[in-house]
Amino acid sequence: MNATPLLAGRNLHKHYPMGVEPVLALRGVDVEIFPGDLLALRGPSGSGKTTLINLLGLLDRPDSGTLLLDGRDTASFSEDQRADTRRDRFGFIFQTFNLIPVLTAAENVGYPILLKAKPPANMLARSRELLAAVGLAGKEDTRPDLLSGGQRQRVAIARALANHPAVIFADEPTANLDSHTADTILELLQRLNREHQVAVVISTHDPRVVERCTRVLTLHDGEILQKGAA
Repeated sequence: MNATPLLAGRNLHKHYPMGVEPVLALRGVDVEIFPGDLLALRGPSGSGKTTLINLLGLLDRPDSGTLLLDGRDTASFSEDQRADTRRDRFGFIFQTFNLIPVLTAAENVGYPILLKAKPPANMLARSRELLAAVGLAGKEDTRPDLLSGGQRQRVAIARALANHPAVIFADEPTANLDSHTADTILELLQRLNREHQVAVVISTHDPRVVERCTRVLTLHDGEILQKGAA
C-alpha cells in the first residue's frame, strides 16, 4: 500500500442541532484513505458512517479537526474549489441512485463530464465506454424509469467513474437491492477497484460487503471502535 494517504482525517468532530441537545455524529475520528483502497465503514444506523463519508467527500465540513487532501488542508478550500474537487477527484454512489429521470443512461453518465469548463468532445463515447464496462451496452438511450434497480445502480457506478476519480464514495450501495443483484454490484466494484486502482470507500452494515473489502473501520456512536483488515 502507498504510504502516503490521498485523504487523511484527523480528530474529526461533527454535530447536528436537534432540539435541546445536539446530536454528536462524529467524536474525534481519525481515518486515512490510500490509493487503491477498498475500505468498509461498518456500523449500525446512526453510528456516523454517512456523516464521515460526507466529510471525506467534501459534501460537508467538520466542526473541528483537520481533513487533508494530498497533504493540503481542505479548510482553506473555497466553495468553488470544493465543488471542483468533488467533480474532478471524487465519484459518489448513493443507495437511492440519484439519477436524473429525464436523461437517458448515457446522458446521466456524461453529466459530470458536461459540468467541466471545457467538456471533451468524446463525452458520449466515454459514457458508452463506461456503460459497457458495467454491463449495460445497449441501454445507452434508456431512461432510469425503464431500468431495474440493479441497472440503475450500474448507471450510478458508471457516472461515478466519468471523470477518472481518485476515490469513489458509496453510501449503502446495496441497501435497496436483492441479494443476487447486490452481489453482482459488489463484484463490479471490486473489479473496478482492482483494474482502475481507484480507491473505494463503502459505508455499510451488510456483512457481505465487509467480507469483500480489504480494510474495515468499525464505527459506533460516532467513534471508531476497531481498525483492521476485513
